[in-house]
Order: sequence, then structure tokens, then C-alpha cells
Amino acid sequence: MIRALIYLVIVIIGLIASPYLSWLKGYIYIAIGDYELETSLVFAIFAAVMFYVGLVLLEMLVVWSINLVLNSRLLPEKWRRKAARKHTLTGALALAEEDWSTAEKAMARGADKGEIPALNLLAAARAAQHRNDHDARDHYLNEAAKDPAAYKAVLTTRVRYLLQQGELTRARALLDELNPTSKSKPPVLGLALDLYRTQQDWSALKQLLPIVKKRGIIDETEHQTLNAEVNLELLKQAAGQNEQALEKAWHWLSRAERKQTEFIAQYALGLAKFERRDEAIKLLMKQAKQQPAQAIFDALPQVLTPADLDARKQLFELEKKLGEQTEYQACIAALYDQSKEFRESQKWWAKVCQQSPTKQRWLALAEACEHLGEQNQALQNYRKAAIF
Repeated sequence: MIRALIYLVIVIIGLIASPYLSWLKGYIYIAIGDYELETSLVFAIFAAVMFYVGLVLLEMLVVWSINLVLNSRLLPEKWRRKAARKHTLTGALALAEEDWSTAEKAMARGADKGEIPALNLLAAARAAQHRNDHDARDHYLNEAAKDPAAYKAVLTTRVRYLLQQGELTRARALLDELNPTSKSKPPVLGLALDLYRTQQDWSALKQLLPIVKKRGIIDETEHQTLNAEVNLELLKQAAGQNEQALEKAWHWLSRAERKQTEFIAQYALGLAKFERRDEAIKLLMKQAKQQPAQAIFDALPQVLTPADLDARKQLFELEKKLGEQTEYQACIAALYDQSKEFRESQKWWAKVCQQSPTKQRWLALAEACEHLGEQNQALQNYRKAAIF
């Protein structure tokens, strides 16, 4: 358009200037076969300029005609693409408003001629998941998976939806195909963390924890909490298998972890199961004297028997040092229950319930009162346990 205007300006300038150039004399003679042409120099120049302008205008006309023909043939395709963009916009707005039904329909319609069909299909699958239409969801995901670039994204999405749906076996099979490693993307590692915890696969979780901590998926506090939970569950799991598994789980812990009371207590409970009670008692008593903690005092009544007189005597002698600790009081009360000395256990359970009551402790106190024939007091304690 600008070029045509330039040509028009040149022509106008020529028309204006031609009268002033008429005094220039010149003569041109052209002979081609039987044809002869005689004209002045000024007219020849003017004719040449007009001829060039005519060629340019003809070129523009031809290009315009060709574009018109092509656009008329491709017009339905443009309409479909425009409609696809409109549907995609409608679906995106519906997703933002959590109008799942509208979002699913709009995104599915926009996928046919959309610029990124896989993106539309994944969005439609998300909407179908929120509507609990799993058949439609799987259909959209299958279609999206046909795009090789979207395959891993579809696989990750499937794992997430199956986990939400509670189909842990299928989710784990797909997650294993993704093979979570230190090089995996954060969403994959996050899904692995959630799925392993849900499946209680403590061994896999133990190996994954350093990776998710390093990648910043969990913070230091959450890592310590999860690591403690995993170590404890691994010890419990090993104790239910055999002595070799218990020793393997114990030595899998770091040196610092093997000094933590909750792990020592669980290890001792495992030792007691495999006819190593003396070793377990020695380990627990050492901790009771040096590092008294609730886990140790909870484990002692489970390991000791009324026949372990020496260990019981040592525990009773700790009253001067630990008599005000609720955990110690509960341990002594439980030991008296073992030996059926319910008058003493009642006294100790009463102290415990006065300082730090729980439902189980009220029940223990009620049972002690019941054994002593104090039915009214036992009923009161049972009521306290029921409403706790």
C-alpha cells in the first residue's frame, strides 16, 4: 500500500512538472520490423514511468486475486481454528471458576483444531476427574498420550488421579514406569512420596527421603519427622519378620539415630521377641538411668515380667530421681498391675491421671479400682475415660 502511494506521488509530480519541462527538446525514433515509433524525449520518459506503474498495479491485482482464491478455499479451516480458540478460552475460564462440566465440554471441543490438543485433553481429563467420571477421564488421557511429547505428563497425571481414586496398585505400576530418581521432576517425586506413605512402603520411602530433601520438596523439620516415622516402622516391620531382618534394620540407622530413645525402645521390643530378653532389659535399664524418656518407660512393662526382680528393684529405686515424671509413674503402675498389686497400681495411676490424664490411663485406673472392689470409683473413672 505504501509502495503504491509512492508511485502515485511520483506520477503526480511528473504531471505537474511536465509543462515546465516541455521546453526541453528531444527526439526518439524506434523501429521494430514494419513498425516505427517517433516521440519526444519527455513523452517517452512519462510513458516509461506510467508503464512501470501499470506493471506494479497489475502485480498487486494478481497477488490479491490469488490470496482471495486461497482464502476462500481455506475459510472453513480458519473458522474451525477460531472456534477452537474460543472453546479453549471458555474452558479455561470454566476451570478457573471450577465449573467442571462446562470446562470438560469446552476443552474437549477445543482439542480438535486447537493449537496444543494435548493441553486441552489434559484439562478435560482434570475436569472429568473432578466430576468422578473416570471413563471420560481415561479417554481424554489416552488421546493425549498419542502425543509423544505429552506422554510423561499424561503418565504423571494418571498416577495422581489413581492415587486420589485409591487404586494404589495401578498407581504404583505407573509410578515404577516413571522410575523416580534424583533426576526426576518435583511432581513425580512428590507423587512417589505420597504413594509410598499411603502404601506404607517404608524401604522405598527410606531411599526417597534424602532425594526429596535435597530437591526442596520437604523442609528440614518435615524430613526429620518423616525419617523418624520411617525408621520406627522399619524396626517394627523387621521385628515381625526375623532376627536377621531386625539387625539389618537396626544397623541401617545412622550412629546418631541408634542413640535416640524411640528407636532403642523399639529395637529392645524386637530383641525380646527373639529370646534376647536379657539384652533388651539391659539396654532399656541403661536408658532409663541415663536418658529417661516416654518410649523407654512404655517399653519396659512390655519386656519385664514379675520374675525380673532385679530390674524391677532398680526401677523402684529411681523413684527419688524420677518420681515426679508422669511417664515413670505410668511405668511403675503398669508393673504393679503385672504383679497384681492393685492397691499400689491404683495409687500410681491416680497420680498419673491427676497430672496427665488420657483415655487409656483412666481405663487403667478404673480396672485397678474394679479389682479392689471399688465399683463406684471404677464407674466414675470409666465415665471419665468415655468422655475424654
